Parts: sequence; C-alpha cells; structure tokens
Amino acid sequence: MAARPLAELVAHVGGRLRGDGSLLIHGVEGLAEAGPSDLSFYASHRYREALAATRAAAVLVPLGEEDLRPDLSLVAVPSPHLAYARISALFHPVARPPPGVSPKANVHPTARIHPGACVLAFATVEAEAEVAEGAVLHPGVYVGAGARIGRDCTLHPQVTVAERCVLGERVVLHPSAVVGADGFGFAFDAEARAHIKVPQAGIVRIEDDVEVGACSCIDRATTGETVIGRGTKIDNLVQVAHNVRVGPLSILCAQVGISGSSELGTGVVLAGQVGVSGHLTVGDGARVQAQSGLAQDVAPGATVAGSPAVDHWTWLRLSVALPRLMELMREVRGLRSRLEALEKETKP
Repeated sequence: MAARPLAELVAHVGGRLRGDGSLLIHGVEGLAEAGPSDLSFYASHRYREALAATRAAAVLVPLGEEDLRPDLSLVAVPSPHLAYARISALFHPVARPPPGVSPKANVHPTARIHPGACVLAFATVEAEAEVAEGAVLHPGVYVGAGARIGRDCTLHPQVTVAERCVLGERVVLHPSAVVGADGFGFAFDAEARAHIKVPQAGIVRIEDDVEVGACSCIDRATTGETVIGRGTKIDNLVQVAHNVRVGPLSILCAQVGISGSSELGTGVVLAGQVGVSGHLTVGDGARVQAQSGLAQDVAPGATVAGSPAVDHWTWLRLSVALPRLMELMREVRGLRSRLEALEKETKP
C-alpha cells in the first residue's frame, strides 16, 4: 500500500497537527504494535503507559491532549477511534471483484441480475430474484425466489437470503449468515400429542447500511415483516426471532438472542449474551449489559444489567453483596438465636 503524508491524513479527518506533516505514513497499527512509519490512536487514559512506550510515528489523540508526548507528532481530533477508522479505510480499501456472472453460478432464467453486479462461481439465484448494481455474491451464496438484493450489497460465502426477503443498499452479510429462515412457531395439538407448525408466511426486511456477522440468523415473520433498521450492526452468532423490529443504528453483540415480536428502538445496545424475552419493548438509546436477561420493558435511555435485568447501579450493589450472602445469612441466624434467648430470659 502506498505511503501517505501525515498532513494529508490530518486533512482527511479534520484534525489539528502538532508535529511534522511531511512524515510519510505507511500504515495504521495499535499503540503496542506500531512502528516508526505507522499511525496509531490514543482514546483512553487506561492506555497512557502504552502511549508512553509506543514507537509510532504519529498518534491520534483527543482534543486538548496534544502535549502528551512532546517527541511524537500528535493529531488532535474529537474522536481518535473514529478518525483511526476513517484513516484505516484509506490504507485498507475493500476489494471488489469485477462485475459479471460466472458460468459456474446457478442463475434462474427469470432472475434479474444487473450488469454491474457480480455473481461468483457456485452462487445460486432463484426465480424472480433481483440483484442490483454493485452487489457481490460470493461462492456458495443462495438467494431465494423473489428475494431482492440492493445496490452495493456484499454477501460472503455460504450466506442465505431466503425467498421474498429484501436487502437495502450496502448491506454486508458475513459467512453463513441466514436471512429468512422460518420463525420458531408451533401450536400444540393435545389430542394428537404433537406440535403443529405454524406457517411462517412473512419476510425479513433489512434496511440500508446494515452489517450482519457470521453465523447469525434473522428469522422471517409469521406474518408481515421482521425488520432490521438502517445502520444497525449485528455481531456473530446472534439470533433475531420472527416479527422482531430492531431500530436504526442499534448494536447487537455476539450471542444475543431476541425472542419473537420484541421491538428495539433507535440506538439500542445489547452487549454480549443478552437474552430478550418475547413481546418486549426496549426504548431508544437503552443499554443492556453483558449476560443480562430482559423479562420486562426497558425505558428509553436506561442502562440495565443482571438476570432478570434491573437498573445498572442496583445490579452493581447486588453484585457486591452477593459474595457475602452466606455470611450475612449466618449472621442473621445468629442474631435470631440470640434474640430468642433474650426473649426467654425476659419472660415472667
């Protein structure tokens, strides 16, 4: 990759430079890994020792902290992490294969593939499906009948987009993600002693700029739509059940599971291994800490933790008390015994 002058990178992120703008930057690295031709970033006081030891040529720092390392070129920006991401994208552009349909792809005659799309070997596109300009379907991708793949989407190997499901623009589905598997719906027939499948007749609609991690599954609706809102990012191994609606710009971390018909607002964050019961509402901007279990609605802007989840600060106090629970129980039993003995002594 070509080196870039530091001054060019500073201009790209609108930063404020203290140091040598003529330095040639060859790449971006973390503080510990960076060498004399690399750019790094410092976003938290927790990494002050790493900043002191870094060999980087230049470091992105928060505004007002340009004097942390007088011997380094420092670039002050409002958000070092965000600036790092934008600069890193310059050094690591996404490679896109040339447009065209591989002769080894399986494309139904009624499918509509834009000439500017790329369908690689062993991908399958079924009847009446649409693949828009700039979309890339890697080997092993399956696009079901009547599905629609929007502009500049990237479907990595072994992705499934089932029949009639819809992807907006610039959606990225990582390997083995499944969009549109049947929702988990069964009615119990007591007389026959059998679980009878409820047809899952709806679809999944994924809006623009969504990214879905490897081996995640978004189930189609029983009726209507399961919806993933614009700009939402979903980690690996996440389960989104039928008729769930996830609002724009939300974050679902690894191993999150959301039960049917729950609704998440805008900018919700579910940390790793959060479980959400069915038919719940999680308000705009709510935060749910890792390994929490939601059994009731969460108010907008709230931060909750635990299982069942409670206010975050309440959970922290409970967590401090929990290791002492057995000791406290012994103390209570001892106090009860002493009280009973005193009561006996005072009886006439």
